[in-house]
Amino acid sequence: MHQRKLTVWVLLPLLLAAALATGLYLGSRFQARDPHAGVPGMPGLFFLRGASPSDKLGEVIDLLDRQYVDSVRTDELVDGVLQDLLQRLDPHSYYISAAELQAAQEPLEGSFEGIGVEFAIQRDTIVVIAPVEGGPSASKGIRAGDRILKADTVELAGRNITNDVVMRTLRGRGGSEVTLKLARAGRKEPFEVTVTRGKIPINSVASALVTPDGTGFIKLTRFAKTTHEELLNAAAKLEKQGMKRLVLDLRGNGGGYLDAAIDIADEFLPKGRMIVYTEGRTHPRRDFEATANGTLEDIPLAVLIDEGSASASEIIAGAVQDNDRGVIVGRRSFGKGLVQEHIPLPDRSAVRITTARYHTPSGRCIQRPYGEGIDYRDDLEERFDHGELLNRDSIRVDSSQVFTTLKGRKVYGNGGIMPDVFVPADTSETSGYLSELFFSGALNQYAFDVADRDRRKLEALGGAPAFRDRYTVGPEQLAGLDRYAQEQGIRADPAGQARSRNAIALRLKAGIARNIWGMDAFYSVMLEADSAFSEARKALP
Repeated sequence: MHQRKLTVWVLLPLLLAAALATGLYLGSRFQARDPHAGVPGMPGLFFLRGASPSDKLGEVIDLLDRQYVDSVRTDELVDGVLQDLLQRLDPHSYYISAAELQAAQEPLEGSFEGIGVEFAIQRDTIVVIAPVEGGPSASKGIRAGDRILKADTVELAGRNITNDVVMRTLRGRGGSEVTLKLARAGRKEPFEVTVTRGKIPINSVASALVTPDGTGFIKLTRFAKTTHEELLNAAAKLEKQGMKRLVLDLRGNGGGYLDAAIDIADEFLPKGRMIVYTEGRTHPRRDFEATANGTLEDIPLAVLIDEGSASASEIIAGAVQDNDRGVIVGRRSFGKGLVQEHIPLPDRSAVRITTARYHTPSGRCIQRPYGEGIDYRDDLEERFDHGELLNRDSIRVDSSQVFTTLKGRKVYGNGGIMPDVFVPADTSETSGYLSELFFSGALNQYAFDVADRDRRKLEALGGAPAFRDRYTVGPEQLAGLDRYAQEQGIRADPAGQARSRNAIALRLKAGIARNIWGMDAFYSVMLEADSAFSEARKALP
């Protein structure tokens, strides 16, 4: 009897341990399998849950990591799977790796840290186009035309110099110092300047100017955190200069923050007017209305749009159009009516997923169709082939998506914002030769060379307006450009040169102005032949 009790006490822990191990094993097996898979001997009673799609993905990645014939970069594999997964949902949901996130965020955050110069790489040398006003380099006396030869111990002149190398060298933590070796025209020897890096703004307002007839022009390139404040500052400056009417240029502006678009639209609309509303499957309708804080409610307004105007640009254009607040001039906009939410992930990567659609005040969603059978990314080519960029009557509208503005005008949804005043794309002076000059960089390089060579003489004209009114690009400069282009491997094209002569001269003059006085001078020249700007001025009182 005593021996039997002893045996039981010895075996009992072993039996319990075995039972526990068996239970854990069976539990893990039952939990990992799908109860509907029909596996014999595994009744559904024992399953706590079915395998989720995320479990399946994790198991496959783990399997590849352990058993695949070659070594696998699972992090890159997961990144690719996530990107493909999100792109299958809609054209605007996507994944951003940790490495890409900072570069993607900077333009929308509105600043980065560095020395504060706008530069160009000309003949393997970094040339300062302009120091950022109020930035670290400007305070140290760095000028347009200076060559940056070296930053600390890094040589910045030579064939291997790239934009990426320059950015990585000149940017850095705010408060850190970098010693630059500079060459300057008029000084025989290079000299050194030590610059303390600081916060450098990324401007949304590319240009703000007033023409002699009192027409203000503001060019917005993005909708970032600082865009609303930048617009207010630009408008205040132009009003002091005699602005009587405003042309807001959103051509090529692909959008950005929704809040920035709402704040800017609020400046133009009276209190209580609808700006936009958003709504999604899990996001109840949310209305955004204008407040009483608008500072530009009474100024005559025109908004320029084209096929590159998207998202936040379309919110403003839609709000102005539906409230009959101003005139929309140009061509049909891109057609993006989806709202993306930025969601950070634990490894510092992020996803931007579509959570809602936005609707203009009349109720239209201007998102163009996407999905199976639709080549969403080739829309621009399709518009060109269909003739839409040249003829208003060729624009395809969805007649089932008809809405009305505040004053009862018909507007259409499901395909972008239709302009009130159509301006066809100007193809009269385009040629293969002009494209070669532009995309090869030869035109920009030659404009820089002329500006650099004649800087003192050009500055003596008295400023950008005087340059615009008095300076003419003559036959000698055009011939010099042609010779330079041939040196760069661009074949002579007499027919293309003749067809594009005026366009080449205009862009060359604008490029020279930019290299001396900056982007306002560039746009003041380009606007002289801008048909959309001309039509906007005609439409405004």
